[in-house]
Amino acid sequence: MSLLVERYRGLVCDLDGVVYSGPKAIPHAVASLNAARTAERGVVFATNNASRTPQEVHRHLAELGVDLREEDVVTSAMAGAQRLATDLPGGSPVLAVGGEGVAVALRRAGLRVVRPTDAAEGNGPTPVAVLQGYGPQVAWTDLAEAAYTIAAGARWVATNTDLTIPTGRGIAPGNGTLVGAVRHAVGVDPEVVGKPHPPLYLLCAELLGCDAAETLAVGDRLDTDIEGATATGMDSLFVLTGVDSARTVTLAPPESRPTFLAEDLRGLHEDYVTPEAVFDDEAGEVTVTCGTARVRLGAGIELGDRGTASERLRALVAAGHACLDAGRDLPSWPDVDTWITDGER
Repeated sequence: MSLLVERYRGLVCDLDGVVYSGPKAIPHAVASLNAARTAERGVVFATNNASRTPQEVHRHLAELGVDLREEDVVTSAMAGAQRLATDLPGGSPVLAVGGEGVAVALRRAGLRVVRPTDAAEGNGPTPVAVLQGYGPQVAWTDLAEAAYTIAAGARWVATNTDLTIPTGRGIAPGNGTLVGAVRHAVGVDPEVVGKPHPPLYLLCAELLGCDAAETLAVGDRLDTDIEGATATGMDSLFVLTGVDSARTVTLAPPESRPTFLAEDLRGLHEDYVTPEAVFDDEAGEVTVTCGTARVRLGAGIELGDRGTASERLRALVAAGHACLDAGRDLPSWPDVDTWITDGER
């Protein structure tokens, strides 16, 4: 066994659902991340949310007590702007659809920002590309201008296609819903740079100075954080503090399965215990142990009364994966979330 943080040179950490939820820090996140820096591990923070600037995200994290520099924040808008700047001449006009983070990323990349209102009024040059990201104030007129510009032949890059976004009040429609509206109007697909596509993670690895194999991606969403890590060749740590649950991880297809699982970011600094499975083909059962946690799956489910929350999570998920991979149906589930969180401390 070894501490998970000791296996990697760099960490790429998601924000919403991992470090904070709305304005508040998730328990144990700040101390765990600062301990990783103390252990001389590189840490960057990657978010698909393109609405905020790196300065705003840095300020938020610093107020929560996270030890970081502004350059440790990487957004999908930055990845999108970098993609365009690589292929377009400097100063090329780009329509910026989304929050201020989109415009700031384009300027930093040496491109000229064209606002939808200016494009609609014919002010300034005709955009040769569109960078579309999330923004809470995005209006129908912004989406319409994006559609007109794309239909006229402009290149279209979307920061991400997350269908939802967590807010302080709950789950709201995300950038994917806005991208979908434009997609229906223009009949073509955008280039997507945010998770689960590799560009954002690759930019993070470049900033860390690490190869993908030396980098651990940390997240709470399977369809973005974990699939993105898999697509980029990074190992991943799933934490049970955000969107996805033990059940969704158990039911996930191979490309959405994390390398490691933990209750929260404290798992970075704990001896990582790997689950072990024993099959009884005659009885049609699998028994998985992880530390002192134990789960048996067959016609029903038997949950042991020992183990930490992280050990229980790993045992349960490993048992579920073993059944599904063997072509067996999972039995009906009790309240496994409560069973996991009631684990030993």
